Amino acid sequence: MDRTSKFNEAKIKELLLQALETERGGIQVYTAAISAAVNPDLRQEWEEYLDETRTHEKVLTRVFQDLGMDAEAQSPGRKVVAHQGASLVEAIEMAMRDAKPDAAELVAAECVVLAETKDHQNWELIGHVAKHATWDGAAVLKAAYDAVEDDEDHHLYHTKGWCRELWIQSLGFPAVLPPPEEVKHVETAIGAAKAEASREQMI
Repeated sequence: MDRTSKFNEAKIKELLLQALETERGGIQVYTAAISAAVNPDLRQEWEEYLDETRTHEKVLTRVFQDLGMDAEAQSPGRKVVAHQGASLVEAIEMAMRDAKPDAAELVAAECVVLAETKDHQNWELIGHVAKHATWDGAAVLKAAYDAVEDDEDHHLYHTKGWCRELWIQSLGFPAVLPPPEEVKHVETAIGAAKAEASREQMI
């Protein structure tokens, strides 16, 4: 293994540590968000995402086992991710204490979008490593990526749709609830863009 490969392997470990911490934080974010949900369809959606996020945490824990890595190892980056996750939970709890229920629900949706943006990027990078790395662990990462890719796309694009429509509703304009991303079963960035563009025809 050359020097570049050693350097990249260290960075891959850092990515995996952050990804695992993101999933653990996501469990806490979804738990808080469900408590803030007013719309029953959104609550059900988040309950499903919580179950899937728990599965993703188990998938990543297995990756650490298969690669012989310590899943509890700490790094500065992992500590930042943990802080960010805790801050999102705190924001939801603050909104539930201080704001009206519909406003707290909107805060929760925004926090889920923020959490899922990081989560989605983690898995995109894991997929990139799985495709391009030449080390033996790439096969382990590919299996994990294939197991969660569709869920991650769904979580991000659908919650972004919910967040947008809840904001529109709060501003006093007609909203599409459930959002077009739900109705059209969006699973890609292109699909999400098309769904958003079609919302005017759905009002």
